[in-house]
Amino acid sequence: MNRREHPIFVKRQDQRGATLVVVLILLLVMTLLALASMRGTLLEERMSANQYDRSLSFQAVEAALREGEDVAAQKVIYAAGCANGLCGIPDPSAAPVWTNADVWATAPEAVVQLDDDLTARPKYIVELLATNVPPKGTCTTEGDVSMTSGCTGREYRYRITARSQADDRAAVMLQSIYAVP
Repeated sequence: MNRREHPIFVKRQDQRGATLVVVLILLLVMTLLALASMRGTLLEERMSANQYDRSLSFQAVEAALREGEDVAAQKVIYAAGCANGLCGIPDPSAAPVWTNADVWATAPEAVVQLDDDLTARPKYIVELLATNVPPKGTCTTEGDVSMTSGCTGREYRYRITARSQADDRAAVMLQSIYAVP
């Protein structure tokens, strides 16, 4: 076999450029894989940011709920209707007060410092539900310590609704039924 006829020494006019096409196709496939990977990464980043935002809103609403419970602990009997987020016994046939935008407009704000540079201003509504509810057990304060004074044998019941809602932020609403001995 002659050296010039060996397959390694192929004439230049016999080459067709198949290597270039294969490399370009591989480059295109690698680019598509990289774009798909970036798309998934960006989606996960947005999901993580949304979860963080919702967590901050949830913390702010919990703080507003506690502030509303502090207001309810004063055992105030509110007049019918709502004034400044403090509502009397609701009409069972009427729509819930927390669905009314006018009630939220005048509801008190709780200023909550969430981060060094982030402050939330959730609002809360306190509704008186009942004033003469017998307690289920013994009258207690925080924990399991029995009260010796101030226990009337009847409880006041309040519904506290707190909401954190801002433009382009997560909206969170919580409710609790609060019993005051």
